[in-house]
Amino acid sequence: MAEIAIVADAEAAGELAAQQIARVVASRPDAVLGLATGSTPLSTWAALKGRGLDLTGVRGFALDEYVGLPDGHPESYRAVITREVVEPLGLTPSLVHVPGDDGGPLDGAGERYEAAIAAVGGVDLQILGIGRTGHIGFNEPGSSLTSRTRIKTLTEQTRADNARFFDSPDQVPRHCLTQGLGTILDARQLVLLAFGEGKAAAVAAAVEGPLSASMPGSVIQLHPRVLVIVDEAAGSQLRHADYYRFAWDNRLPFEV
Repeated sequence: MAEIAIVADAEAAGELAAQQIARVVASRPDAVLGLATGSTPLSTWAALKGRGLDLTGVRGFALDEYVGLPDGHPESYRAVITREVVEPLGLTPSLVHVPGDDGGPLDGAGERYEAAIAAVGGVDLQILGIGRTGHIGFNEPGSSLTSRTRIKTLTEQTRADNARFFDSPDQVPRHCLTQGLGTILDARQLVLLAFGEGKAAAVAAAVEGPLSASMPGSVIQLHPRVLVIVDEAAGSQLRHADYYRFAWDNRLPFEV
């Protein structure tokens, strides 16, 4: 079962997630991080920057990338990762990768990305958000629970949610390259963050609902080491919220 931390706000969540990352980097300066994009992890990156860690040896693998955006597009996840993670935190650019960035053809890009992750020994800690559809990465409903990095078609809900980053909804790509659910499960630790009432139903289904490809986020139930960090609004539909608070407040020093 995942550990659930219900916190006051995104800033408190970011501090807690940054603490998990700092712990990993302290034990392994060349740690491999799985990097999520979007607004959800921004408080984590801000908190991590505030710790002043030397992250030059850290390696990173983004969860996903749009297909079809021109090189250098400001909303490509390569650009977003560079702007929001690599430059502010002082990561070494050549050590941070996004799907499809190896210069090879789109066909086979997923398999090559899987091989690149395997070559560095796998991901130590994967940061995740969750979409309104329950997607993690861009694994939309119906994704195989054992899926690997591959091309996926985005739902109209996901495209609408991401339209705020573009000049018009029509500019949001319809396809992406994304790590699969099986790929995500291979990470040694998962940290999933969610904020706001709009994520409450997806959080409750992922944590407490049945394991189902219709709710891709529910795959976290199969992982032995998961920390779910939500604010009060995102946790508002959790049936066992009182227990989660009690368990978190009474955790042992070595837990999480």
